Amino acid sequence: MIRYSTASAVALIASLGAANAETTIDWWHAMGGELGTKLEEIVQNFNDSQEDYKVVPSYKGTYPETMTAAIAAFRAKQQPAIVQVFEVGTGTMMAAQGAVVPVYQLMEEHGEGFDPSAFLPSVVGYYTDSEGNMLSMPFNSSTPILYYNKTVFEKAGLDPETPPKTWAEVEEFSKKIMESDAASCGFTTGWISWIQTENFSAWHNQPIGTMENGFGGLDARLSVNGPVQVKHWGNLKKWADEGIFKYGGPVGGDNAPPMFYSQDCAMIMNSSASRAGVIANATDFELGFGMLPYYDDVEGAPQNSIIGGATLWVLSGKSDEEYDAAAAFFKYLSSPEVQADWASFSGYLPITSAAGDQMQDFYAQNPGADTGIKQITLNEPTENSKGLRFGNYVQIRGIIDEEFEQMLSGDKDAQGALDSVVERGDALLEEFQAQNQ
Repeated sequence: MIRYSTASAVALIASLGAANAETTIDWWHAMGGELGTKLEEIVQNFNDSQEDYKVVPSYKGTYPETMTAAIAAFRAKQQPAIVQVFEVGTGTMMAAQGAVVPVYQLMEEHGEGFDPSAFLPSVVGYYTDSEGNMLSMPFNSSTPILYYNKTVFEKAGLDPETPPKTWAEVEEFSKKIMESDAASCGFTTGWISWIQTENFSAWHNQPIGTMENGFGGLDARLSVNGPVQVKHWGNLKKWADEGIFKYGGPVGGDNAPPMFYSQDCAMIMNSSASRAGVIANATDFELGFGMLPYYDDVEGAPQNSIIGGATLWVLSGKSDEEYDAAAAFFKYLSSPEVQADWASFSGYLPITSAAGDQMQDFYAQNPGADTGIKQITLNEPTENSKGLRFGNYVQIRGIIDEEFEQMLSGDKDAQGALDSVVERGDALLEEFQAQNQ
């Protein structure tokens, strides 16, 4: 008979427990409200689906706040295994050599059955390096679309089933709406930077910057002051002066949705991921969906829109067991069932073809829900329409807002405002290049 001391027995029990213990990893994210609740449900389902790993989600505030918190934690050697970073933080994350584990490397070394080609080209292209390797895991990808008030259209004598296709029609429809007193404003928009500058440029196959919009290297510079962009900003100023367009404010344009919900403005351009919120607030009128308008005299338009949202980055300094957990979680997240459920709930795009296939019944039962996916896959992305990758771009977006407001106030014309965006933005790009090359 083998006898154990009390201490030996405790040690044996502890070692057996450790052998069977699940590996826990932290995921810092920026999803609040209903989206955060759904995210926690997805995580719980993953945790319940197996016994080896446990993911602990933690809400860290806005996208910039979450990214800042992760950087500070990494410097203090207290970083999470996974952090959610919005699309314009990609350049900064790429430049953080040694701080991240590229997802293609993670999945090759720790995952099973991972196929990058299963992801939509317009999504995965944003997050790959020059050799086509995926650097982060797409999770919540969106694109801006047009929402419109069918009830107001009908009151104005417009066909409620026909949204405007061109900017000329936006102007024409807006004038009819206002002249008929169906609404006091034609349209508003969220995100002057993301929608009316970055996506506008991609939709018209116009470069945002040199070197493939920054994909080609750190010495890329902005070129968003071209004639097509200047024409559009100039029109937005003219339409604002005429009352056709109402400005929704800087950053995301948070003042824009209430103007649409109150039926003050008949149309709004905003994220496809706003769909659930728009439906919830559009209780007094019939809602319609359409693609972004375009100028029909611009060759190549419409091309394809580009994504917003965020991806999941894996940070370095963790154990092999923790990376096993991250890889297993990513495989679960990208499964067609999980992606289809997430996309149908949130309005974000299904990031894989298989998930899109699973959503066909949902699309059939929810007209307009597929507008974003149709728009972003309208054409194969070009160098001008696959996205952008610049360092310090969060600050550059702030500059875009500031210069747009300068134009609206009459202090600058469209050319002067966009010239200032380029001049001030390039200074930040030069600073980023000097710090990271």
